[in-house]
Amino acid sequence: MDSLAILTLSRPETTGLVTRGAARLMTAMGFAPLLEVGLPNGRRADVMALGPKGEIAICEVKSGLEDYRTDRKWGEYLPFCDAFYFAVAPEFPQEILPQEPGLIVADGFGGAVLRPPPHTPLAGARRKALTIAFARLAAGRAV
Repeated sequence: MDSLAILTLSRPETTGLVTRGAARLMTAMGFAPLLEVGLPNGRRADVMALGPKGEIAICEVKSGLEDYRTDRKWGEYLPFCDAFYFAVAPEFPQEILPQEPGLIVADGFGGAVLRPPPHTPLAGARRKALTIAFARLAAGRAV
C-alpha cells in the first residue's frame, strides 16, 4: 500500500526558505543582499539589497496568510528603498496581496520576480545615508 507523505513546514522554516531564496534571486539580479537590516524608522527589512547602480531594494518576506494579515506595516518600508517586493512561498495565495509592490515567489533554492515593483527613486541625501549604513553593517558582519 502506497502512502503519500505531506511535508508541513513551520512558519520559521518557511520564512527561512523564502528569505534565502529571495536573497539568492537578488544576488542573481546583480544586487548585494543583507538580511535583517534595521531601518531609521525602527522597522527591520527582511532582505535589503544594494544594486549595481546604487539602487536599494527591500523584500518583505511573508511566511503565510496569517503572517500577512497580522503584519500590515509594509508601507513603512517604502521611504527607504527604490523598489519594494513581497517575497512569498509558491503556495502563498498571491491574489490577496496588494498590486502596487513587486512580487517574488521563492523557495530555499532561488526565486522569480512575478511582478516588477514600481521604481520610486530615493532622494540623494537619503540614498547616501542608507548606502553608508548598509556598507557599515555589511563590514561589521564580515568581521
